[in-house]
Amino acid sequence: MQRICLFPGTFDPITLGHEDIINRAVPLFDKIIVGIGINTSKGPMFTPEQRLHWINTIYKDSHVVEGAIYEGLTVDFCRKIGARFILRGIRYVSDFEYEKTIADANRTLDKNLETVFLTGEPKYTSVASTIVRDIIKNGGNASPFLSDVVFSSLKDIEIAHEK
Repeated sequence: MQRICLFPGTFDPITLGHEDIINRAVPLFDKIIVGIGINTSKGPMFTPEQRLHWINTIYKDSHVVEGAIYEGLTVDFCRKIGARFILRGIRYVSDFEYEKTIADANRTLDKNLETVFLTGEPKYTSVASTIVRDIIKNGGNASPFLSDVVFSSLKDIEIAHEK
Protein backbone atom coordinates (compact mmCIF):
# COMPACT_ATOMS: atom_id res chain seq x y z
CA MET A 1 0.00 0.00 0.00
CA GLN A 2 1.33 3.43 -0.98
CA ARG A 3 2.10 5.86 1.84
CA ILE A 4 0.23 8.97 0.68
CA CYS A 5 0.46 12.11 2.77
CA LEU A 6 -1.41 15.41 2.62
CA PHE A 7 0.40 18.58 3.68
CA PRO A 8 -2.54 20.98 4.01
CA GLY A 9 -2.29 24.75 4.29
CA THR A 10 -2.96 28.01 2.54
CA PHE A 11 0.64 28.45 1.31
CA ASP A 12 -0.05 32.15 0.72
CA PRO A 13 2.78 32.22 -0.36
CA ILE A 14 4.75 29.01 -0.02
CA THR A 15 7.86 29.86 2.02
CA LEU A 16 11.26 28.31 2.59
CA GLY A 17 9.88 27.05 5.90
CA HIS A 18 7.17 25.10 4.05
CA GLU A 19 9.74 23.77 1.61
CA ASP A 20 11.96 22.65 4.48
CA ILE A 21 9.14 20.53 5.93
CA ILE A 22 8.23 19.09 2.51
CA ASN A 23 11.82 18.27 1.60
CA ARG A 24 12.49 16.50 4.88
CA ALA A 25 9.24 14.52 4.55
CA VAL A 26 10.06 13.22 1.05
CA PRO A 27 11.97 10.13 2.30
CA LEU A 28 9.07 9.23 4.60
CA PHE A 29 6.28 8.95 2.02
CA ASP A 30 5.64 7.59 -1.45
CA LYS A 31 3.52 10.62 -2.38
CA ILE A 32 3.11 14.03 -0.74
CA ILE A 33 0.18 16.14 -1.87
CA VAL A 34 0.67 19.79 -0.94
CA GLY A 35 -2.98 20.69 -0.53
CA ILE A 36 -3.98 24.32 -0.89
CA GLY A 37 -7.08 24.55 1.26
CA ILE A 38 -9.65 27.12 0.27
CA ASN A 39 -10.64 28.87 3.49
CA THR A 40 -13.56 31.24 2.96
CA SER A 41 -12.79 33.08 6.21
CA LYS A 42 -9.33 34.09 4.96
CA GLY A 43 -8.69 36.67 2.28
CA PRO A 44 -5.57 35.38 0.52
CA MET A 45 -3.09 37.65 -1.21
CA PHE A 46 -2.48 35.21 -4.08
CA THR A 47 -4.93 33.12 -6.08
CA PRO A 48 -5.07 29.38 -5.44
CA GLU A 49 -3.94 28.87 -9.04
CA GLN A 50 -0.84 31.05 -8.48
CA ARG A 51 0.03 29.12 -5.31
CA LEU A 52 -0.47 25.81 -7.11
CA HIS A 53 1.78 27.02 -9.94
CA TRP A 54 4.54 27.85 -7.45
CA ILE A 55 4.32 24.44 -5.78
CA ASN A 56 4.29 22.56 -9.08
CA THR A 57 7.20 24.64 -10.41
CA ILE A 58 9.32 24.20 -7.29
CA TYR A 59 8.73 20.43 -7.34
CA LYS A 60 8.60 19.91 -11.11
CA ASP A 61 11.42 17.36 -10.96
CA SER A 62 9.98 15.44 -8.02
CA HIS A 63 8.14 12.17 -8.49
CA VAL A 64 6.94 12.38 -4.86
CA VAL A 65 5.56 15.93 -4.43
CA GLU A 66 2.60 17.45 -6.24
CA GLY A 67 0.18 20.28 -5.54
CA ALA A 68 -3.61 20.28 -5.38
CA ILE A 69 -6.43 22.67 -4.49
CA TYR A 70 -9.30 21.54 -2.29
CA GLU A 71 -12.33 22.84 -0.43
CA GLY A 72 -14.09 21.42 2.58
CA LEU A 73 -12.84 19.20 5.35
CA THR A 74 -9.26 18.04 5.20
CA VAL A 75 -10.33 14.52 6.24
CA ASP A 76 -12.69 14.34 3.25
CA PHE A 77 -9.90 15.37 0.89
CA CYS A 78 -7.62 12.76 2.47
CA ARG A 79 -10.22 10.09 1.69
CA LYS A 80 -10.56 11.38 -1.88
CA ILE A 81 -6.81 11.14 -2.57
CA GLY A 82 -6.23 8.00 -0.50
CA ALA A 83 -4.01 9.74 2.07
CA ARG A 84 -3.56 8.02 5.43
CA PHE A 85 -1.19 10.68 6.77
CA ILE A 86 -1.38 14.42 7.37
CA LEU A 87 1.89 16.33 7.58
CA ARG A 88 2.22 19.40 9.79
CA GLY A 89 5.19 21.61 10.54
CA ILE A 90 5.90 22.83 14.06
CA ARG A 91 7.91 25.97 14.81
CA TYR A 92 7.02 26.65 18.44
CA VAL A 93 5.44 24.83 21.38
CA SER A 94 2.30 26.90 20.80
CA ASP A 95 2.12 25.48 17.25
CA PHE A 96 2.12 21.96 18.69
CA GLU A 97 -0.74 22.73 21.09
CA TYR A 98 -2.84 24.14 18.25
CA GLU A 99 -1.92 21.38 15.79
CA LYS A 100 -2.55 18.60 18.31
CA THR A 101 -6.11 19.86 18.80
CA ILE A 102 -6.68 19.69 15.04
CA ALA A 103 -5.02 16.26 14.82
CA ASP A 104 -7.29 14.96 17.59
CA ALA A 105 -10.37 16.28 15.77
CA ASN A 106 -9.22 14.73 12.48
CA ARG A 107 -8.59 11.40 14.20
CA THR A 108 -12.09 11.53 15.70
CA LEU A 109 -13.54 12.11 12.22
CA ASP A 110 -11.41 9.40 10.61
CA LYS A 111 -9.64 6.77 12.73
CA ASN A 112 -7.45 5.77 9.76
CA LEU A 113 -5.67 9.15 9.63
CA GLU A 114 -2.40 9.76 11.42
CA THR A 115 -0.86 13.21 11.76
CA VAL A 116 2.91 13.42 11.48
CA PHE A 117 4.65 16.45 12.98
CA LEU A 118 8.04 17.66 11.80
CA THR A 119 9.83 20.49 13.52
CA GLY A 120 11.21 23.18 11.27
CA GLU A 121 14.89 23.94 10.95
CA PRO A 122 15.79 26.70 13.45
CA LYS A 123 16.77 29.07 10.62
CA TYR A 124 13.15 28.96 9.39
CA THR A 125 11.45 29.44 12.76
CA SER A 126 10.59 33.06 12.07
CA VAL A 127 9.32 32.37 8.55
CA ALA A 128 5.53 32.66 8.43
CA SER A 129 3.34 33.43 5.43
CA THR A 130 1.59 36.17 7.42
CA ILE A 131 4.88 37.99 7.99
CA VAL A 132 5.98 37.46 4.40
CA ARG A 133 2.68 38.89 3.09
CA ASP A 134 3.14 41.94 5.31
CA ILE A 135 6.68 42.46 3.97
CA ILE A 136 5.40 42.17 0.38
CA LYS A 137 2.43 44.52 0.98
CA ASN A 138 4.76 47.15 2.41
CA GLY A 139 7.33 46.94 -0.38
CA GLY A 140 9.99 45.16 1.67
CA ASN A 141 12.45 42.55 0.48
CA ALA A 142 10.89 39.12 1.08
CA SER A 143 13.67 37.22 -0.72
CA PRO A 144 15.22 35.75 2.47
CA PHE A 145 11.95 33.87 3.10
CA LEU A 146 11.05 32.69 -0.41
CA SER A 147 12.49 30.41 -3.08
CA ASP A 148 13.76 32.12 -6.22
CA VAL A 149 10.75 30.79 -8.15
CA VAL A 150 8.31 32.59 -5.85
CA PHE A 151 10.35 35.74 -5.32
CA SER A 152 11.11 36.33 -9.01
CA SER A 153 7.44 35.94 -9.94
CA LEU A 154 6.31 38.59 -7.44
CA LYS A 155 7.44 41.37 -9.78
CA ASP A 156 5.37 39.88 -12.61
CA ILE A 157 2.33 39.60 -10.34
CA GLU A 158 2.79 43.21 -9.18
CA ILE A 159 2.96 44.42 -12.78
CA ALA A 160 -0.20 42.45 -13.66
CA HIS A 161 -2.08 43.99 -10.69
CA GLU A 162 -1.05 47.51 -11.77
CA LYS A 163 -2.52 47.08 -15.28
